[in-house]
Amino acid sequence: MIVVDIEASGAFDPLKYGIWQIGATELENPSNTFLEEARIDNADQIHEGALKVCGITEEELRDKTKQSQKQLLENFFSWVEKIENKILVAHNTPFDYSYLILRAQKYGLDFPFGYRSVDLHVIAFQKYLELNKKPPIENGKSIFNLRKVIEFCGMQDPRISLNDLEVVKEGSPHNALEDAKLEAECMSRILYGKGLLKEFEQFPIPNALKSA
Repeated sequence: MIVVDIEASGAFDPLKYGIWQIGATELENPSNTFLEEARIDNADQIHEGALKVCGITEEELRDKTKQSQKQLLENFFSWVEKIENKILVAHNTPFDYSYLILRAQKYGLDFPFGYRSVDLHVIAFQKYLELNKKPPIENGKSIFNLRKVIEFCGMQDPRISLNDLEVVKEGSPHNALEDAKLEAECMSRILYGKGLLKEFEQFPIPNALKSA
């Protein structure tokens, strides 16, 4: 399976915002990774929150020296084609999947993924429900953003966190490959009760996940 993370110039609107960064790691072979950046299209808009989360400027997003989004997708899809198990994994797959497929259609590219994907949010939500006999919900909505899932898996989230445009936790800028690695580690801990990557060995796996 291929764990994918997209960093975009805005929130969940692939027709309005553009892809800045794609990061991915092969779950069965986590040393096989992908990370590249691109400039967004002239027509793509930018949300201030994306600048804060990724620690970048509008000038960097529109840098003409960077490759186009079409070239970025072509490079990523070529990397994907070399992997046998092409099931896409992400946290909140509608976000990442939609950016990839809609931009592929825009640029006339063949899409290497099938229509069925695996959502880390769903996997973590189900595991929390199984262990706690109640869902992780507040005010009628799931609280399981990626930060909460990381904490559920016994780790610390080093990244900056926003609520709307307000910084609620200082931290490192979001990076597509680093986020994909965090998601892959969470998948391994939840599904198999074991760690995946050496950079997270300092964080013990919760006993509840080990015995699950």
